[in-house]
Amino acid sequence: MASSAPTSALRRLLDEHVSSVSTEVEALVAEARERTRRELVEQLNGAARRMRQAADNEELVATLVDAASGFAPGAAFFRVEDQTARGERIRGVPEENAERFVGLRLALEGAPAFAGAVETKDPVTAIATAGEVSAELLEIAVGSANARIVIVPVVVRESVRGLLYCWGNAPIAAIELLCEIGAAVWSGLEPIVVAPPPAQIVTIAGIEEKRRPTWESLPAEEQQLHLRAQRTARVEVAELRLNDAAAVQAGRTRRDLYGALRLKIDEARARFKDTYFVRCPSMVDYLHLELVRTLANGDAESLGREYPGPLV
Repeated sequence: MASSAPTSALRRLLDEHVSSVSTEVEALVAEARERTRRELVEQLNGAARRMRQAADNEELVATLVDAASGFAPGAAFFRVEDQTARGERIRGVPEENAERFVGLRLALEGAPAFAGAVETKDPVTAIATAGEVSAELLEIAVGSANARIVIVPVVVRESVRGLLYCWGNAPIAAIELLCEIGAAVWSGLEPIVVAPPPAQIVTIAGIEEKRRPTWESLPAEEQQLHLRAQRTARVEVAELRLNDAAAVQAGRTRRDLYGALRLKIDEARARFKDTYFVRCPSMVDYLHLELVRTLANGDAESLGREYPGPLV
């Protein structure tokens, strides 16, 4: 009986120390997780900012590949043209391989992984084999043979313009988000617009409504404002998805995106109105269109009952 007291005291002491160490370890793990999350968001934000500043398509592609290489051992961009993927920029390989890559052409029918990404417009994951991506690409992309690869399409106005190819343990969600931001900026760089509604005359209670202008009839200055407004809308919504991913997912689940993102959406609407509607009488609410198309996946009702609707 005499020896049981010291043993019990020792057990209590050990239990207290184990509990204290466990608490400290849990705190350290939580701190490390939060630090990693912050670093990831900062890295994505930096990439988005650089892509927004791209002066042309070539600079945008270079920035996209550079950003993706921060998440994977190697990354490459292919431009899609006429059922062919043409190599344009690559990171993570020796210089001589990079020179071979530029201009490399892969027929989609001979590269099933690439063809799948183009056909579905969704990311494709596969093992890098000659049967999936071609033997020539594996020779150039050192380290990608038999490795896990991710191929993410860059979809601009429902058309796959390019493919981002990453090998190694690349986080699909981060690579996909980079491509979506790149696609939003790409849209603004192209001289293609969603024109205002066609000219029409509507009579209401005997009063003739003002004829709405066609795109061709708009002054060049207004056309440029429409282009910038579309680019702004796409980038605003892409950044919402980047910075508030959890809220976006919760809003989609509840079919109340506006309720989940009210402050951010209201701020974006106010900026858009002050920047474009005040200066351009023919302006279209491209921000609303992008919120429906991208944030709500084409389902306007999932924005929620309290969503105020388009600005005009």
